[in-house]
Amino acid sequence: MSEEVLVQVEGLSKKFCKDLKTSLLYGVKDLFYSLSGNTSERSLRNKEFWAVKDINFELRRGECLGLIGHNGAGKSTLLKMLNGLINPDAGKITMRGRVGALIELGAGFNPILSGRENIYNNGAVLGFSKKEIDGKVEEIIDFAELREFIDMPVQNYSSGMKVRLGFAVAAQMEPDVLIIDEVLAVGDLGFVLKCFKQIDRILPKTAIVFVSHSMPMVSRICNQIILMDQGEAVFQGTDVGKAIDKYYSRFSDNESSVVFDDGSIEKVEVNLIHEKASSENKILHWGEDLRLQLKLKVKASMEIPVFNIIIMDKEQRPVAILERKYFESRTVEAQNEVEFTITHPNVQLSKGIYFISIAVLKQVNLEPLLRINNLSTFQIVHDEQHWQPFLLKTSYDIVR
Repeated sequence: MSEEVLVQVEGLSKKFCKDLKTSLLYGVKDLFYSLSGNTSERSLRNKEFWAVKDINFELRRGECLGLIGHNGAGKSTLLKMLNGLINPDAGKITMRGRVGALIELGAGFNPILSGRENIYNNGAVLGFSKKEIDGKVEEIIDFAELREFIDMPVQNYSSGMKVRLGFAVAAQMEPDVLIIDEVLAVGDLGFVLKCFKQIDRILPKTAIVFVSHSMPMVSRICNQIILMDQGEAVFQGTDVGKAIDKYYSRFSDNESSVVFDDGSIEKVEVNLIHEKASSENKILHWGEDLRLQLKLKVKASMEIPVFNIIIMDKEQRPVAILERKYFESRTVEAQNEVEFTITHPNVQLSKGIYFISIAVLKQVNLEPLLRINNLSTFQIVHDEQHWQPFLLKTSYDIVR
C-alpha cells in the first residue's frame, strides 16, 4: 500500500501575461485554437512568462514533499494547479483519492455560515458523507479548540481561528492527499506543534505536499524536496538538508545599506577569514571559530573607534553582538587604514544564513559615526535544522 502513487506530475507548466489587455486577447485566441489543438502551449508570446516550467514528480502514500523557494518562485501557482483552481498550459496531473487543501487563509469557507456548518460543507467537498462527518465533527471541534465559537459566523473569526478550523477539517478527515501552504505560520506555537503531531499521525496513510518559508518546519516532516526559482526546479531529490543550504545561499547577494554616516569614515569592510571562504562561498561549520577581518579608513585623524558588530538572521532580527574592544590612546591618522582581526571561538549559531551589520562609535561617549546593515554575510552549516538561533554544545552524563 505504501508504494501506491497518489500524486503524479508530468511536465507541468503554466504561463502568465504581464499585461491584462494582451492576456484577454490571448485568452480569446487560445479558445479558438483549442478547437483544433493549441500548438503554442509550450512557446511564449510577447509579454508572457513562465510561472511554472516543466515540473515532474511522483508522491506515494506515506511521503511528504516540501516545496521551497523565495517569493515569486512559482510555489503557489503549482499548488493551485494541484488543487484544480487553475489549469496548466502544458503537462499532466494525476491525483488519486480524496484531496484536502489549505492553500489560502479562509479559502473554502462560507463567511456567513457558522464554523459547524462550514465543517459539513468542507467535508462534503472532500467527498465524505454526512454520516462520516457526524462521526468526526466533535473531534474536529476539539482539535480546533473552537467549541465556544463553533456556532458563530466564520466572518467573525480571527485569522488564527480560521487556520485552526481549516487545518482541523483537512487533517481530521484524513484525506489521501493533503496540500498545505504557508497558513501554519499564522497559528500560535502551541497549535503549530499540535498540527505537526497530527501530521505525524496521518502521514503513513497520506501523501502531503507542504509549502513553507520556515526551513525547520520543512526539515521536520519532509522526505522529498523541490527548490524552485523563477518557476523551475533548481534542485530536486531526497537530500532535504542540501536543498535548504541552497535556499539559504540565495540570501547572500543582499546589498549593504548605509543607515547613518556623519562623513568621518571613508571606508569600512568586514570579511570572513576561512581557508575555504571566498566571495561566493562564505561557509563556516558549526563549532569552528568565527574569524573576521575588519578594515577601516578615516578621512581625518581620530582615536581608534569602537565597533558594534551585530549578527542578524535571514529575517533581519539581531541575534548576537560581538564584545567591544577599547583601544585607549591609540590614534589613526587622516587617510590611513587600520586593520583588525576579530575572533569568536567555537561558534554555536544554528544552521542558516547570517548577516553582519556594523556600527562605528567614538570611544569617549559612544557617539555614532557610521552604521551599515548587511555589510557582509556568512553561512553556518550543520546536519540539523533548528528554530532557535543558537545550538549550544552539550554533554550528557547518565547518572542512574
